[in-house]
Amino acid sequence: MCVEPTTALLIASVASAGIQYQQTVATQKAQQQAQQRQNDIAQRNAIQRYAAEGLKIRQLADQSAQKGLQASLKTRAEKAKFIASAGDAGGIALSGSTEALYMDFDRVKGNYDNSLTNNLGINVSQYRRNLEAIQFGQEAQSTYVTPPNPELAFATGVLNVANTYYGLEAEKANRGLQTNAEKARNRREAGDFGSG
Repeated sequence: MCVEPTTALLIASVASAGIQYQQTVATQKAQQQAQQRQNDIAQRNAIQRYAAEGLKIRQLADQSAQKGLQASLKTRAEKAKFIASAGDAGGIALSGSTEALYMDFDRVKGNYDNSLTNNLGINVSQYRRNLEAIQFGQEAQSTYVTPPNPELAFATGVLNVANTYYGLEAEKANRGLQTNAEKARNRREAGDFGSG
């Protein structure tokens, strides 16, 4: 049995479209997996950075609390020494200038505590900005995951085959040969003629 050249080209076009469909779907699946891997990497990176920032702010808060405790202990010790030395200076009760000096310990301690609180507040503010930057970085590193679209790949293959078919038919018509549509019409007319 002899296969007409245009039919052979059409068969080759269908086979090519089938192979192209499989390759396109495989490529789309691989691309989706790569996008998911990229998002997983971005998420793991963000989690590690969140953990590092959390540890850092906890360490700064602990350090500030420790400094505050040390300052309280030192202030109490200095106040006790001051009272003891004031009593040794002739048994003078705390009054006037000695009371002002005694209160100065609390003022200095209060200023120091305020400084610690302000510094911790600055660090907490920076911590929050860092968390926002980490989130922004994760979003920037992440990508939109595109699922495979086998329907579109199939439709593209069908359109390519149809394009090949109609291109071959147009070429036949340009050469003055009968197209498949004309052959089918002639067969119908011959059948109608034979039955009539």
